[in-house]
Amino acid sequence: MTSSKPGMTRIVAGESAVPKRKRAIEAALAIGLVLLIAVGAVVASTVSRNTEAQAAAPSPTPAAELKLGYFGNLTHAPALVGLNQGFFEKNLGSTKLSTETFNAGPAAIEALNAGAIDAAYIGPNPAINSFVKSQGESVSVIAGAAAGGAQLVVRPGISSAADLKGKTLASPQLGGTQDVALRAWLGTQGYKTNVDGSGDVAINPTENAQALKLFQDGKLDGAWLPEPWASRLVLQAGAKVLVDEKDLWDGSGSGKPGEFPTTILIVNKKFAAAHPDTVKALLKGHTESVAWLNEAPAAEKTAVINTALQESAGAALPADVIDRSLKNIVFTVDPLAGTYPKLLKDGVEAGTTKQADINGLFDLRALNEVAGESISAAGLGQD
Repeated sequence: MTSSKPGMTRIVAGESAVPKRKRAIEAALAIGLVLLIAVGAVVASTVSRNTEAQAAAPSPTPAAELKLGYFGNLTHAPALVGLNQGFFEKNLGSTKLSTETFNAGPAAIEALNAGAIDAAYIGPNPAINSFVKSQGESVSVIAGAAAGGAQLVVRPGISSAADLKGKTLASPQLGGTQDVALRAWLGTQGYKTNVDGSGDVAINPTENAQALKLFQDGKLDGAWLPEPWASRLVLQAGAKVLVDEKDLWDGSGSGKPGEFPTTILIVNKKFAAAHPDTVKALLKGHTESVAWLNEAPAAEKTAVINTALQESAGAALPADVIDRSLKNIVFTVDPLAGTYPKLLKDGVEAGTTKQADINGLFDLRALNEVAGESISAAGLGQD
């Protein structure tokens, strides 16, 4: 249709095109606004939930109490000195410190897993065993404490491994570090041992003080023991050294010939996650104790250790026993992580643990921060 005026033409159908486009744009904007409001509501809800969750989750705080386990052995001298000299209490501040003594590692691990203690000085094999059984959920190794100080001592009539067939030997506890070391060494000598005490050589896990008495009474042929018990059998019961464990370590794992971990410091993982500041305070006390042991004059060291043993074990030691024992021990905060693949292998062959991946066993971050060092986890955890 054309206009009645000359020179002007319009299309009738086009009269409704502009309003339709306008309405379409307005509709799209309305839909977009609705979507934007909906997305905003979801985001706001998510942020609110996250904020509420963060508010509900407790922040890490110092623990009201730290329950520490250790043994009355000279290989646990960092614990003895830390308690006697007040290094732990000073660094823990308002956190109450309570302690419990054990004869061997497996019992300490049971207490730690049950929540009866939060941290412990212990041998490496029970720590490995706990980590393996819990699939990495139970404990973390947070520092070393002592290296060396374990020997197989026997009756004078036994002069070689060949003389051990049919004999009865002792270790502190089945699955403990010295128990595993004894079984592993006997295996290299061609002997078969079983965890029930049968085999070519009978191994009877026995409390240390009882092992001394049984040896004195002629009811035991020898024992693989930590210090001061090895020295006590030598100096007080006439035993002789058949194997010094340091001679079995060539340094291929730790890089330090003759050094192997005897005592380490571990912590319950849940406790560490909830109270990292308390763990750091414990490590400060621990590093001060190790430093004191490496720097104190011999006479002062003997006096302090003996006082601590009197308090924890109920009996002091003769000076010659302490002197011989300390000559066999190196106090160090390095847990010698590179030795742990061999320790695991020995435990597997001894039948006291299972083959497993132990990556994650170590958490040395707090130790390195406190000590100002770069101690390696050897690829088995964080450092």
